[in-house]
Amino acid sequence: MNIEKVRNKINSYKGQTLHFRFNGSRNQIEEFSATIIDTYPSIFIVRVEDSTLVKSFSYSDVLIHKLVMLVSS
Repeated sequence: MNIEKVRNKINSYKGQTLHFRFNGSRNQIEEFSATIIDTYPSIFIVRVEDSTLVKSFSYSDVLIHKLVMLVSS
């Protein structure tokens, strides 16, 4: 998979609620549900559910599996 495919896939999920798992530094793992609210050429923005918290991630985070997205049912 390349970055263009990742960008297109994330853009197709825009407005949907997904479950995210972010593998941070020093083995810190953060799991949360959020909605993709906007996409840009290098990053995308999500709003965490039940919060006003907004986070941004790069498409490369998904490409290198630092950020994993699961579709909520």
